[in-house]
Amino acid sequence: MNPTTNQYSTAGLITLSVRLVIGWTYFSAFWRRLILENKLIPEEAGYIGEKFNHFLPNALGIKPLIEHLVSNPDQLQTAMVAFTIIEAIVGLFIMLGLFTRLMSVGVFSLAMGILLGSGWLGTTCLDEWQIGVLGIASGFVLFLSGGGSVSLDHYLSQKGDAFTYKKWFSWLGSGTLPIANLKKVSVVGAILLLGMTLFTNQYFHGGVFGKLHNKSVKPKVEISNASIQNNELEFQVFRVEGADVYGSFLIGIEILNDKKEVVQKWSMEDLANLEPEQIHNHYVSKVKPGKYSLILPLGAKADLTLKLNDSIVPTEIKTLKLIDISGAEWQINLNQ
Repeated sequence: MNPTTNQYSTAGLITLSVRLVIGWTYFSAFWRRLILENKLIPEEAGYIGEKFNHFLPNALGIKPLIEHLVSNPDQLQTAMVAFTIIEAIVGLFIMLGLFTRLMSVGVFSLAMGILLGSGWLGTTCLDEWQIGVLGIASGFVLFLSGGGSVSLDHYLSQKGDAFTYKKWFSWLGSGTLPIANLKKVSVVGAILLLGMTLFTNQYFHGGVFGKLHNKSVKPKVEISNASIQNNELEFQVFRVEGADVYGSFLIGIEILNDKKEVVQKWSMEDLANLEPEQIHNHYVSKVKPGKYSLILPLGAKADLTLKLNDSIVPTEIKTLKLIDISGAEWQINLNQ
């Protein structure tokens, strides 16, 4: 074994713990979703597609892709199945050290998807952002080091299989990486990854300078397209912030006149008994009546239709207000 090959073998041995742990984090996603409990069935609670829908409101760069998928349930399920299979293959192969460098690109890509899609989530810590940036850094390190002496790549090389002598195997498997200036690549790569880490930390959380913010703590609902037609109030709600594991619970809807007086109010009982035809959902995460309120999951968007009292004069209505169980209120002016 020449000195360079020995150095790569040692480097792969040093990063063994990273390889095993990062491999399990991806393989375990498959294990949890399909073996321990099937989370790929759209009609059942815990469907992974709804979790994917939670990413939508504040995703960076890939928001159009997410919106397209959550608007098309059949395509979303296909994507979730494919995504889970890819995670299983990448995770297992990384742990085994088989085609390590190719799988490290998979780790890098999957982590990038997590970072851009859900890097803004995390109620107490910056959970998804940390997972994303550490996954990206781990993928880069494993690409440079390869699998080392404790890997199937090394075992196949020691057996003398012909394909392990091909140049492409050095790029996709393990062994000496055919890069002229490894130090330059390592330093430039590290600086770029640090830059991306700082940028996303600031973009999602204000974590570098200015005021810190966490969009996962308090629920926020956007109201739009409010209008009155045929004695019915129509408007759209879109839950864009708050914890992904906990809905926003609307306990009241009010319409007010220009004196801020309540003209009509829908109580928590009214909202809990809305009919299906009064709610038109756009995505797989659905706005729906609960036992005591109207539930708005994170990322859910729906058009609501409410019947007005016959005595109401539409031109007198100036403001629509939504009231959450937390005490938060959101409102929009109605332009008649």
